[in-house]
Amino acid sequence: MTNVAATFAETGYAQFPGAVDGNAIDAIRGDIRALVDRFDPSSVTTVFRTDDQSHARDDYFLTSGDTVRYFYEDGVLDDEGRLLVDKHEALNKIGHAMHDLEPAFDAFCRSTPFANAAAAVGMSDPRLLQSMIIFKNPRVGGEVTAHTDHTFLWTEPQSVIGFWLALDDATVENGCLWALPGAHRLPVRSRFARRADGNGTEMIDFGEPDYPDDGWVPLEAEAGTLIALHGTLPHRSSPNTSEKSRLAFTLHCIEADAEYPADNWLDRSALPLRGF
Repeated sequence: MTNVAATFAETGYAQFPGAVDGNAIDAIRGDIRALVDRFDPSSVTTVFRTDDQSHARDDYFLTSGDTVRYFYEDGVLDDEGRLLVDKHEALNKIGHAMHDLEPAFDAFCRSTPFANAAAAVGMSDPRLLQSMIIFKNPRVGGEVTAHTDHTFLWTEPQSVIGFWLALDDATVENGCLWALPGAHRLPVRSRFARRADGNGTEMIDFGEPDYPDDGWVPLEAEAGTLIALHGTLPHRSSPNTSEKSRLAFTLHCIEADAEYPADNWLDRSALPLRGF
């Protein structure tokens, strides 16, 4: 077992400093700005919140698995649904199929850094499932509550691994990731799925204890650092109340031979999964 694989098996995460060079970071930042430039703010009112999952009642979110959709931060719209800030400062995230539908992101996600990281942590035949641009803008970037990716991207057996790329320096000050090392061995507490009656979604609680308050560590990362997160590793991030941006890009992969249940909220039935 390589050092990276051993670290990943022990802690549930692995860091790859300098995995993506400055030129590639600058290029993808430009591609992100182009996506936002073409975004029509009047076409969207969905706010993304991880504390109450209220966005999950919105068809705009539930039908975003095979397209590209834009989601606001809480507090950036007035009572009439009009933006209180510039659109470049208002977004929480963009998701979820840029890696299949946008040529620049297709090439970026299927580049050597992501493929090498997937191999290093032991993926055998990965398929690219979901991509997200996470803005965490200064002063408005919202909290991401403690969760595991397996909860939201369920496979049988568990196979999802998240690849989180810092596009800005991520620090405690501007809302870096926090993880609970080794807690990927704990039972998964819940599963987020579509209701059997077709009426929205539900969080299925398995009755497991809450995650401990102690033992969390910050995963501070310079721009260009790639972090692999095991699907059952609890992780979170704090709000960005600083004046510094904390832009990030995430890619989630699953194994080709794992079952991806039809009641997962992220519907990819109309857009076949591809590998690196």
